[in-house]
Amino acid sequence: MWKCPTCNREFENTEQQHFCTQPPKTIEEYIEQQSEDLQPRLREVYAAIKSVLPDAAEKISWQMPTFARSDKGGNLIHFAAFKKHIGIYPGGEATTVFADKLNDYKTSKGGIQLPNNKPLPSALIAEIATWCREHN
Repeated sequence: MWKCPTCNREFENTEQQHFCTQPPKTIEEYIEQQSEDLQPRLREVYAAIKSVLPDAAEKISWQMPTFARSDKGGNLIHFAAFKKHIGIYPGGEATTVFADKLNDYKTSKGGIQLPNNKPLPSALIAEIATWCREHN
C-alpha cells in the first residue's frame, strides 16, 4: 500500500494518480492541479485542440479534460496527464485512421500516449481533433 503524503489516502499502486483536493470542474482547474512541469505541456495540448474546436463545449468527463459537441452533446476528444506521458483519447477509430502517423507513439484502442520527454506533435493533435469533430 502507498499513502499519499499530501492527503494521506492509501492506494494499492505507488504514486497512484488521484486528486488530493476537490475534483476539478474546469479544464483550467485540471491543469492547475497537475505538477508545474506538466502544466505547459497540458496547455499546449489544450491550445492545439481548442484551435480547431473553438465552439466545442469544455468539461471534465471521466476525470479528464474533454471537448464535447455543444450542439447535440457527445464527447469529441479527451486528454489527461500521467507521470510519463500525456494521453489523448480520440476514440478507437481515430487511432486506426491515423495509425501511419502514430508509429512513434504507444497506442491502444482509443488512446495515444505522448511521452513527456519528447516534443508534443501539436499539428497532429489538431489534425486528430479536427477528424473527431467531423466523425463523432
